[in-house]
Amino acid sequence: MSGGNPFARLAPFIQEYIYRKHWDSLRDAQVEACRVLFDTPNHLLIASGTASGKTEAAFFPALTELYHRPSESVGILYIGPLKALINDQFERIKELLRDGEVPVWHWHGDVAQAEKTKLMQRPCGVLQITPESLEGLLMNRPNAIPALFHDLRYIMIDEVHAFMGADRGIQVISQLTRLERMASCSPRRIGLSATLGDYDIAARWLGAGTPQPVEVVSPQGGRKLKLSVEHFSFPDARDEREAEHLELAKQNYYNFIYDNTHRKKALVFTNSRTDAELTTLELRRIAAKREERDVFHIHHGSISAMLREETEAALRSGPGPAVAAATVTLELGIDLGELERVIQLGAPYSCSSFVQRLGRSGRRGDQASEMMFLCAEEEDEDAQLPARMPWMLLRAIAVIELYVRERWVEPVALRKKPIGVLYHQTMSTLKSIGEAEPADLARAVLTLPAFRGVEPEEYKGMLQYLLQTDHIQQTEEGTLIIGLGGEKVVNNFRFYAVFKDDEEHVVYNGSEEIGSITTVPPPGYCFSLAGKMWKVEEVDSKHKAVYVKSSRGKVDTLWLGAGGDVHSRVMQKMRQVLEEHTLYPYLAPGAANRLERARRLARESGLLNSPVIPAGGDSLFILPWAGSKQFRTLERLLKHNLTDPMGLRQVVPMEPYYMVVAGRSGAKELLSAIRAELASVDHPEALLAASEAPYLGKYDEFMPPELVRRAFAVDGLDVKGLAEALEAAGKPSE
Repeated sequence: MSGGNPFARLAPFIQEYIYRKHWDSLRDAQVEACRVLFDTPNHLLIASGTASGKTEAAFFPALTELYHRPSESVGILYIGPLKALINDQFERIKELLRDGEVPVWHWHGDVAQAEKTKLMQRPCGVLQITPESLEGLLMNRPNAIPALFHDLRYIMIDEVHAFMGADRGIQVISQLTRLERMASCSPRRIGLSATLGDYDIAARWLGAGTPQPVEVVSPQGGRKLKLSVEHFSFPDARDEREAEHLELAKQNYYNFIYDNTHRKKALVFTNSRTDAELTTLELRRIAAKREERDVFHIHHGSISAMLREETEAALRSGPGPAVAAATVTLELGIDLGELERVIQLGAPYSCSSFVQRLGRSGRRGDQASEMMFLCAEEEDEDAQLPARMPWMLLRAIAVIELYVRERWVEPVALRKKPIGVLYHQTMSTLKSIGEAEPADLARAVLTLPAFRGVEPEEYKGMLQYLLQTDHIQQTEEGTLIIGLGGEKVVNNFRFYAVFKDDEEHVVYNGSEEIGSITTVPPPGYCFSLAGKMWKVEEVDSKHKAVYVKSSRGKVDTLWLGAGGDVHSRVMQKMRQVLEEHTLYPYLAPGAANRLERARRLARESGLLNSPVIPAGGDSLFILPWAGSKQFRTLERLLKHNLTDPMGLRQVVPMEPYYMVVAGRSGAKELLSAIRAELASVDHPEALLAASEAPYLGKYDEFMPPELVRRAFAVDGLDVKGLAEALEAAGKPSE
């Protein structure tokens, strides 16, 4: 390790660690990160593929500084999006620091109080924390913040893309500014991410509110990919014979998953907790029927921490085959070791999700990343024309083509008026300081980087509204304190999180916690959780607990499913896939055959000729080939602005693919009216009904309705994007 290599500048214990790991060189990201952190005062964004050594790239130079110049408080604050990721990194960093005498702490809901007390008594080293736990610290222990962080050198944010563009990202950036003010420190920021479409947006987000520039380190390493897509058609079960066919099709589907996983270390990604549960149940049934070992596990946000950790351990270090069905909880950077295969049931909603999931396999040496998409869709020859399209298969191909051929990943849209988080940070700040003059509170909150799009007048109106609803109160001296209505919200542990989490009941088998459910069935009912069947014995509503025993009954699903948003670029690529004759080498025979049938139907029916086509009778199909946000904009435009003028009596959205409208309008006439209306809309608020104020975030419900309405109009709708999508949908693809 010589020449321009920074190896010699690293702390001796890190050099020792590198020797122990038998690395013969530092990776590009690690060399570049050392250059930025050793030789410049800048912030750093490391954007490189999964398993490219990002964590070490950030920690090697930062820990070297702590080794040579120990900090008098916590020296490195690491913020991670998931407890599981923090636990994983905690073990990795503990090994790295074995001989370095730099302590590492982690702080989240599952960490023992004794550990937290030790850190408070002697703040030092590295602290790993979730945004929710950091919120709790800033709110409830403001007096401890200076001692904890006055000599903080680095703040590392892992999986930057998981925060940006979401309310949690606004919360994190607000927390950093508050922490720096409270502790009088100015740490450098390091962001880590594997999937970023636009580095400029990410760099602006990371450096928000600070004077230093952000340097981006993005080594381009190609990796070998091994992709395949298979399609399964499920018949529509209308009569007994069809029901038998459906049962047979489902058996073939689950047998296929079983045959492709049960002898490997494999991860099966699903788009919902319900699918993860069903799949695990079916795979366990097949294993029992074939009298083979049950190697099946499950991982999602509603099973207990202990069971999640068992799943991670089986994949990472267990001896033999291990298969886990998982949701987004295993999508982020947990190192699961040498997985041989990743299977995706259905298609991811975004390219960024695809890249994350792809990165779970082929993490060692020059192994290929291997991913198999299995798209199971109902196929009914008598259904309406758009319903006969294999939308999931088209989405899978579109996502693969966009990323693999064009290296395109969704750009992140930063919210202009994140009013739910504005409420949250106002209440958190007020709780932290106890009481405040209205002008001081406004200054403290509106100078946080995320709220620059909020006008002082809007904030004043918000405070007046919160006074009326008793979320805050004014004292005789004119200062503000939290009111009784606000106390109920702020003093609940759920307040630390800005993302929506449904009220969940904890499920117990005897004294063992299995997980939690949002929909609670009555005693005697059966449901599936953690990949096993349970029968409800007793429901304790007061303590939000459900007591169960093992069962073999039929299965029910107990979470409200929510799909992801799809970007316009993905929808337009789907249209192109349907229109062209390209053959994709990764399509297995069933998928290639299904695509060919769909292309033929699209050509014969004129489905691609125009965004609005006749559907028989007085009905029309609208296929805008636009993303979810633009689709919602069109839905409102039709319902609120065009229903009367165009004589529409029904608008049925099948988000985000198509709509069925009925009324006296012709196809060309309606398309012209939509385009004309879009051209004349001055402000998206014109698309909302008079009393309409839809919520975009968890705390929007506590805000003044007119502010909620304004925020939804600027952040939830996209008039310009819809007009562009409709323009593109009327032309043949390039």
